[in-house]
Amino acid sequence: MKKRSVSIHGHRTSYSVEDPFQDELIRIAKRDGMAIARVIAMIDSSRPPGHNLSSAIRLFVLADIKRHAGLQRDETPQA
Repeated sequence: MKKRSVSIHGHRTSYSVEDPFQDELIRIAKRDGMAIARVIAMIDSSRPPGHNLSSAIRLFVLADIKRHAGLQRDETPQA
């Protein structure tokens, strides 16, 4: 897990996610034609008060993967 810094809402903040989550976050940003800082700012703005930004990023990435896999939020793939 790496600590990363980004400037959002006019100030620097840091978050820590594993490389596969960072890779997916970058893929999402590119797919949507946005800078990664903008995606993180959207995640930051929509997370509930008191929730950790790093966790919110992981949940966002997971939700995006599930949505594009055709799964609902509470559904898990069957083996």
